[in-house]
Amino acid sequence: MEVELITLTPMQALGIPIALVGAVFLALGAEFQHRGVNKVDAATGKSASTGLSVGQLLALVKRPSWVLGTLMLGLAIVFQLVSLFLAPLTVVQPLGAIALVITSIVTARTTKTKLSRQTIRGIIFCVGGIALFVTVAALTTSSLPIDETQLIIVLVILAIVLVILGAAFLMFRHRFTNIFYIVGAGILFGFVATLAKVIIDRVHTIVQRGFHLTPSDGITIFCIVGIIAAALIGSYFVQTAYSSGPPDLVVAGLTVIDPIVGVSIGIFVLGEAATAPIWAGFVFVIAGALAAYGVFQLARRAPHVAELSDTHQA
Repeated sequence: MEVELITLTPMQALGIPIALVGAVFLALGAEFQHRGVNKVDAATGKSASTGLSVGQLLALVKRPSWVLGTLMLGLAIVFQLVSLFLAPLTVVQPLGAIALVITSIVTARTTKTKLSRQTIRGIIFCVGGIALFVTVAALTTSSLPIDETQLIIVLVILAIVLVILGAAFLMFRHRFTNIFYIVGAGILFGFVATLAKVIIDRVHTIVQRGFHLTPSDGITIFCIVGIIAAALIGSYFVQTAYSSGPPDLVVAGLTVIDPIVGVSIGIFVLGEAATAPIWAGFVFVIAGALAAYGVFQLARRAPHVAELSDTHQA
């Protein structure tokens, strides 16, 4: 079966460098936020690994490094939204994996350590796995407009995910490692990226109609509410993960799980892979497993790197 390659218009191609700039801000923002969380942990004498308290959240706002990191992450989001407006999600979303490479290098320099073979191996598996996953998705799936029924299904799934993650956090947070927070944040931000693309397309359509609203546009409000809820809880999980792991592990989880969730929603909910060949399904499973293996490789050496980072920054 022949597969037709995706060709980008000049305007769509512009989304690629914009996404890369966003990846740089994501990497730097993660590093500065991680530094701020570590300093708050040191100042309060209490680890936030089981969840940030209200006092710790207020203390973060007073940390210049955390504020600077937050501003950089804000810029990363802006650049990501612009790239999503210009280019297909399957083209620009995986470019965030570049942030993992940058963050790993910055972390190594901050902790004055060399990148170990295990770290390099984890990075290669993360970037390679996610690149394979989204490349096959881009070549074998078709981007389809989301109708109201499908959008409602996405919102219902998001609501269920929020309830499950919230209940798990309240009942078992003292037993969780940072992997829970990283995976949870990655899943939530996968929904954020998907819904953001939906809102961008719907707003573009409304503008083309001369700002004439129809009853079906009301569901856009629920999309906005869903994005806000997922982004807030996902951000809280990210800050908690910084307390017990290095920033490159957090970025690895986000840049691997986020696009996999987004593409999976397109495949299983939106039916974008209805015409994809059977071999593509096997590649999706293998690529996802490779990327997940890379994350766990980084997680295995996380405590040692986190300890070095804490000692250097405290």
